[in-house]
Amino acid sequence: MDVKPGYKQTEVGVIPVEWEIAPLGNHATFRTGPFGSALHKSDYTSDGIPVINPMHIVDGQIAPSRTMTITERAANSLADFRINPGEIVIGRRGDMGRCAVVQKHHGGWLCGTGSMIIRPQNADPDFLQRVLSSPRAISAIENSSVGTTMVNLNQGTLASLRVQFPPLPEQRAIAAALSDVDALLDGLDRLIAKKRDLKQAAMQQLLTGQTRLPGFHGEWEVKRLGEVGEISSAGVDKKIRRDEPAVRLVNYLDVYHRDFIYSQDLDHWVTAPTHQIRRCAVRQGDVFFTPTSETRNDIGLCAVAMEDIPDAAYSYHVARLRLHEHWDLRFRTYAFKTRAFLNQAETLCDGNGTRYVISQGKFRDMTISIPPLAEQTAIAAVLSDMDAELAALEARRAKTCDLKQAMMQELLTGRTRLV
Repeated sequence: MDVKPGYKQTEVGVIPVEWEIAPLGNHATFRTGPFGSALHKSDYTSDGIPVINPMHIVDGQIAPSRTMTITERAANSLADFRINPGEIVIGRRGDMGRCAVVQKHHGGWLCGTGSMIIRPQNADPDFLQRVLSSPRAISAIENSSVGTTMVNLNQGTLASLRVQFPPLPEQRAIAAALSDVDALLDGLDRLIAKKRDLKQAAMQQLLTGQTRLPGFHGEWEVKRLGEVGEISSAGVDKKIRRDEPAVRLVNYLDVYHRDFIYSQDLDHWVTAPTHQIRRCAVRQGDVFFTPTSETRNDIGLCAVAMEDIPDAAYSYHVARLRLHEHWDLRFRTYAFKTRAFLNQAETLCDGNGTRYVISQGKFRDMTISIPPLAEQTAIAAVLSDMDAELAALEARRAKTCDLKQAMMQELLTGRTRLV
């Protein structure tokens, strides 16, 4: 393969000629976490010194658990395993690539049994963290690590890992550029979380009548679900039988993860008798609920069919409310997402700790506050605008994630140079 001037072909790919390829052990030392027997039940305490295992390394950050902490005395007895700023802590079990640079406020925390400390020497820790979490490095580690059912990274594997090393100033420049993208993503995450909280607050205020939009007055009606529509369940199962028509399913997860259901969202094909397909049909405005779950707070979640879907039916894990009254289409999904409504579902459902279910009869007895149609439309418009803003932010975040991946590919291979 032809290599353009200024670059060379290596075992890690084409890189600039002035970059070095070397075993990681040439630029770092390692310390595996203590044996499990080094800590005893009496060493653990609440809000003590965090112990960092792979589960506590998330997206390049250290996220300690309050329940996984030990006493200062126990930590001092394991001083060799305490992490210091500028070191890297990496998970050595399970998913490879879980690694994070130790920040100043992490200093003194303890490397857990399932982790390992990397102590860089003449290498930028932030750059090394990026390399070790890259797909190429993860693949190389997995191919070299020991263990059959679970990958287990050891010091020898990590020390022999062949890594590209630009000059130190370039390492720092690459790490800084990627950190800027991370900061942008972090800012978007915080903004999205804030917008979601604002939407939730607006929903609780507007959908209960605590806050009224300008120009609307008068009392709302409180009605039982059995008064406003027909509740039905016993939907289509997930089997395929010969000589039955094919039909697409509105599944539990479609309802769980969505607010609105469109034809393009459904791709699970099964078969069912013609009479059952007709009985379980999906029409515009149908409200689908989750009548069963492993937890109480997942009972009563809903999504609305935004169009007729003639070749679809709802599954046996879903309940359908078909309204007799004329409600605004978008208002229908928002109306059932108030805390007051969901609290009813949690209270009325039956269960034994592993599975909860609400019966059709209890569903019919649940109540909801209903404003006049014009106010429904106005409320739905406000909340839809908030949804659109959130969707735009989430799309922007997805594009930024793609940009980060492209930047990593370019910068960590030297295809794009910063210095």
